[in-house]
Amino acid sequence: MSDQILALDQASELESNAFTFSERVGYLKRFGGHSQSFSTLQPGMQYFDVPGMGYVAYMRQWGTTIVLSDPVCAPENFGAVLELFQKRFPNASYVQVSKPVVDFLHQRFGLYGTQFGSESRIDLGKWSLSGKKKQILRTALNQAEKSAITVQERFSDDHTREISEAWIRTRKCKSNEIRFLIRPMDMEYRENERRFYAYQDGKAVGFIYFDPIYRDNEIISYVPNISRANADFKQGIFYTLMAHAMEAFKAEGVPYLDLGLIPLSLDSTTEHQEGRLLKRILHGIYNRGNFIYNFKGLEFTKSRFRGDNFKTYCCHKRSIPALEFIAMFKLTQVL
Repeated sequence: MSDQILALDQASELESNAFTFSERVGYLKRFGGHSQSFSTLQPGMQYFDVPGMGYVAYMRQWGTTIVLSDPVCAPENFGAVLELFQKRFPNASYVQVSKPVVDFLHQRFGLYGTQFGSESRIDLGKWSLSGKKKQILRTALNQAEKSAITVQERFSDDHTREISEAWIRTRKCKSNEIRFLIRPMDMEYRENERRFYAYQDGKAVGFIYFDPIYRDNEIISYVPNISRANADFKQGIFYTLMAHAMEAFKAEGVPYLDLGLIPLSLDSTTEHQEGRLLKRILHGIYNRGNFIYNFKGLEFTKSRFRGDNFKTYCCHKRSIPALEFIAMFKLTQVL
């Protein structure tokens, strides 16, 4: 039997064994250790399911296939799952994946693995607001207290849409909500999502939605995936909400807090598997493209928490994946 026929047979068998939603959630709770694992359940995603191992989440646009995050499976099964996926989608690209995924795809299939940004994780067991480098956090909390800002955890929709729409109008990119790289605010699946609201004079003026990160059916971290603030209150809301939530998670015994993607926060050195020209282009966008998106402001804000940073990558077949990047941008637009 030829390799092509064998691959087709395997693909047909996998399609006939597609997971139910509850099965997919089960894999998420066992292996959803990536900051974007929860986002793989957002509306519009497609799935490549491997029974007994896990799944790959992706979207398609203009004939391109773009995978979001690491496979939701045990790390020791990354290679087996990606082997099957690549046979089905040999021209696929990957975004926000870890170094083990990069190493396998580069060594086995020759894909480039170029840094796309950074992520940051905070050890809540060691977390405190003390230290010179956290002065800006303390200042924000003091300003919030003087402005009579209080924080409550709630699950109800408290002026959420009103705050969000006003916030979007203040952004450099004024399109409606985006998806894919940032999961949409409204999702049908919300299990273990946490919501913290800031109030002033009894009215909600900001909020953050936190998504769970799992390992072996336990929540090991949360990541702030949706944050909004009233455009009239510019100081301290994000820092105040984050500090309150982090203290709550720490008291519950949650070991970590992830800060999620810091796009285009790049190392100055270039690794052997990276697309060198693409890396230079991304550096250029970071340095000169702040009028498009506030890359530097986001990096500064997240750096104030003094977490442990690590790289996140995109994997691509061509040295300059122009079509794939345009397709990914198109995917972020809410239908």
